[in-house]
Amino acid sequence: MKRIRILLADDHAVVRQGFKMILQSQPDMEIVGEAGNGREAIELSDKFKPDVVVMDVAMPELNGIEATRRVTAAAPHVRVIALSMHKDSVYVREVLRAGARGYLLKDSGSDDLVSAVRAVARGEGYLSPAVSDAVLDDYRRHVTDPIDLLSSREREVLQMLAEGKTNKEIAGVLNLSVYTVDAHRGRIMEKLNLHSINELVRFAVRNGLID
Repeated sequence: MKRIRILLADDHAVVRQGFKMILQSQPDMEIVGEAGNGREAIELSDKFKPDVVVMDVAMPELNGIEATRRVTAAAPHVRVIALSMHKDSVYVREVLRAGARGYLLKDSGSDDLVSAVRAVARGEGYLSPAVSDAVLDDYRRHVTDPIDLLSSREREVLQMLAEGKTNKEIAGVLNLSVYTVDAHRGRIMEKLNLHSINELVRFAVRNGLID
């Protein structure tokens, strides 16, 4: 079994120790490093190349939001779960914008921590149930049209996908590599919270991109 390699970043050694005990007890997880501040988290992420970083948002020297931004920019395959005491949607929005794939409240139970790590390692997102409502309300306030989330290139790729073109055909039309088209497709699905081509087609029809 391939184990999920985890880096813990929190300025409280007691908190790190608690998380370490919970996660090390899982047969599919291992702790590869521990950081006490944001700068250390960046250095150790670069050194150990973990699958998941559990990152405290409030840390000295360099906060978790900025550390997340730098870690994910340097290594997009590294997935960050932000840890915070705050349920406020502003915190959630900022850290997700910085590149975190999950947001876990510090008072969450051990099962939530384990679930969050597994979900994020699989490439899914994870939000503590207590912040989900705040995030949805915030999303509705700030995004009037989901199409606005997409870049013009992503909208172009979305239309062609909805028209039934393959990645290879789209790559030919737009003079891009198939890999780039596939990356665009992944981002489109993620931004619009779509999980299949059928959902993508329905979205395109509803939004007038295709007849």
